[in-house]
Amino acid sequence: MPRAPHVAARLAGLAALLADETRAEFCLALLDGRAWTAGELARRAGVAASTASEHLGKLVEGGLLSEDRQGRHRYVRLADPQVAHLVEDLAAQVAPGADRPGTLRAASAGSAMARGRTCYDHLAGRLGIAIVAAMTERGLLHQHAGFALTDAGLRWFADQGLVLERAGRRPLVRSCLDWTERKPHLAGIAGAVLCRHALDTGWCVRIGTERAVKVTPDGERALGVLLGIAPATLR
Repeated sequence: MPRAPHVAARLAGLAALLADETRAEFCLALLDGRAWTAGELARRAGVAASTASEHLGKLVEGGLLSEDRQGRHRYVRLADPQVAHLVEDLAAQVAPGADRPGTLRAASAGSAMARGRTCYDHLAGRLGIAIVAAMTERGLLHQHAGFALTDAGLRWFADQGLVLERAGRRPLVRSCLDWTERKPHLAGIAGAVLCRHALDTGWCVRIGTERAVKVTPDGERALGVLLGIAPATLR
């Protein structure tokens, strides 16, 4: 079936947006789900403020980022969960560990990211994979044809007081290929609600300037009681 030429052109344009290393670095940084200023992203990528502004303008115009202005500051974030899914999926195509860390600090940061991190608004890394495995083993989640919460899974969220508000076209649950573990972690509305709850209750805390999160002792106890996850798995 022939495709409309404009679709091919738009696809090529989207690919071109991410073909630049600085713009790709910005999108990876924004996978933490938070809004960043142009200056913060410029420092992260090691480029001049004027260069960052030019790249951000292209990403906003291309629909990958949204922006808000407060006074002199310009804040940007990924446009929506679908963009985050695209960026994470593309990152998963790059073999993790292909490049040896140049410093001990880089190695430590990479280890922390692999152990646990946020992927936009849900949990990823070994932490995210452990949660999926535990939910599947307990019959809360099945993976027969993609992810789906079982009736027991819906009750589990309700029992924790976690409201799964359906809004727009975002699915209740969705698998997201983890770029370090090469296995799917939990995304969608349920993944976002669980991640927010983990951060709000102190089960997890953000560490460093990357997306890395660390499970606290309270989190280890809670995840052990609620999902049967062994503490050693989370360290």
